[in-house]
Amino acid sequence: GYPGIQAMQRMSRKSGCDAEGALTMTPDYIKSILKPLGMLQYPIVLISDGEDPSVLVRLKADPDISKVLRVVTHKTGWIGGDITLAVMSNVFIGNPASTFSGII
Repeated sequence: GYPGIQAMQRMSRKSGCDAEGALTMTPDYIKSILKPLGMLQYPIVLISDGEDPSVLVRLKADPDISKVLRVVTHKTGWIGGDITLAVMSNVFIGNPASTFSGII
């Protein structure tokens, strides 16, 4: 929502990072992080609260990401399991405006 956008804009000004990428999680944004790390061929697990369903739609539509995409929804997830999964990942791409990402 709007508070998240404001937080990202503040962080972007301080860090020089993309102000929109971590909010919108476009396939190009995800691939720009994973490809240089050699991680694009491994499973990508999306942990989502379902607040922005367009993220999942875009990722499922991408030919590179859809092959390796796994989804943990707010209906099937559990906060303790979600945090454990995120902490144990090799790469975590979080939304810096998210409390959940702040814990990771």
